[in-house]
Amino acid sequence: MVISLHKIGYGHIGGVKEQLTQINNMVQLSLKHQQQLKTIDVKPPRGILLYRPPGAGKTLIARAVANETGAFLFLIHGPEIMSKLSGESEFNLRKAFEEAKKNASAIIFIDELDVIAPKREKSHDEIEHPIVLQLLTLMDDLQQCSHVIVMAATNRPNSVNPALRRFNRFDREVDISIPDAVGRLEILRIHPKNMKLADDVNLVQIGNETHGYVGADLASLCSEAALQQIR
Repeated sequence: MVISLHKIGYGHIGGVKEQLTQINNMVQLSLKHQQQLKTIDVKPPRGILLYRPPGAGKTLIARAVANETGAFLFLIHGPEIMSKLSGESEFNLRKAFEEAKKNASAIIFIDELDVIAPKREKSHDEIEHPIVLQLLTLMDDLQQCSHVIVMAATNRPNSVNPALRRFNRFDREVDISIPDAVGRLEILRIHPKNMKLADDVNLVQIGNETHGYVGADLASLCSEAALQQIR
């Protein structure tokens, strides 16, 4: 589905400055410099895989990148697209790619890629699942479609089918790692922007004391603090 990008930008994301720059550069290269790349006969990246823990902001990053680059965003949620009916999952996947191609520039974001395209459990099993074969075909077809790029997210990169992590598929991988103290402080300065903080609230101290927290954890922390004040 196409999702609203209202007010979502790089300023709404903290703790991943380096990764955002890397992703933005790859997307800009693919969507905005098509003619230059064609002139020197170089194929831009068509697939970017974001990985690491849940709640790190992978979907938010995709929304911000689409908004900042002016691209339409088509969101495919892995578990939702899967169907028990034969052929329906592949149809849903094809439909999303076809809709994306109708736009001047588009980003297809596949959340939980490992659900759609898991690694085969047994090495002797030569037959890929039909939806994996469909996704491989769709990714390969994008080589002739310079205005669409695919981003995907997974919490378990080693569980993704290796065929999708090859050249000209998801051959660019970005680690959306757990933020350090500086990154946590960036996030903590974003979420309470519309909250009136007490004089004794020390965001630097909170950032230092929340080791292991990801963006979703810190957002929840700020929301809970605000709710406590209302109660």
